[in-house]
Amino acid sequence: MSRPRLSVVVITLNEAERLRACLESAAWADELVVVDAESQDKTVQIAREFTDRVLVRPWAGFAEQKNFAVAQATGDWILSLDADEEVPPELRAEIQALLGAEPAEDGYRVPRRNIFWGRWIRHGGLYPDWQLRLFRRGRGRFVERTVHESVRVEGRVGRLASPLVHRSYRDVADFLERADRYSTLAAAEWVRSGRRAGVGDLVVRPAGRFLSMYVVRGGFLDGWPGFLLACLYAYYVFVRSAKVWERARR
Repeated sequence: MSRPRLSVVVITLNEAERLRACLESAAWADELVVVDAESQDKTVQIAREFTDRVLVRPWAGFAEQKNFAVAQATGDWILSLDADEEVPPELRAEIQALLGAEPAEDGYRVPRRNIFWGRWIRHGGLYPDWQLRLFRRGRGRFVERTVHESVRVEGRVGRLASPLVHRSYRDVADFLERADRYSTLAAAEWVRSGRRAGVGDLVVRPAGRFLSMYVVRGGFLDGWPGFLLACLYAYYVFVRSAKVWERARR
């Protein structure tokens, strides 16, 4: 019996700065599929250096765009990556060994190593940061959510030991820019579901997020990056709640 084929799928939008490292780390796969949302930089040109399976379509939302990419893949197994993620050699070896041994599960969660200011953030709840990214074609699908989309697998799910590398935020400005975008999407989803934001959401939740990350989950052990990330995530929680509150007043 031949080894199952692996397709790596990536969605992009103006990711010229980070895409090359991502695709170089996944070039060993049997197939690379890149779905681009009409980037204005050199993302598409870079993608075409690695694969002819580059499709361009308008942005349709995170989950829908990723499900479209998965639908284009022809491999027996799918590994879904974000453009700011990389597959290190130890994870590549683990996946290749797994696929060569007839996997018993239908999907696998992968630990993710988040990098901020060039450092691996080991605490604050940011590691192991399990992500379900490897699954049999036809068994996995991204749940339709506006933001923070995730894979749902029909069948058994296992875990891999080797981590993905996630170069999450370039700097504080990058975090704030994404926080503004993601909090708007999350607030809209809250409002559609009928949720409201009260004093607890505006005051208690942000404070709770900071204390949880920095104190309870040991973010202080990561030094200044741990402190800064706890502050930034608390800020995100506050802004999301403020946008829900604002929409309700309208």
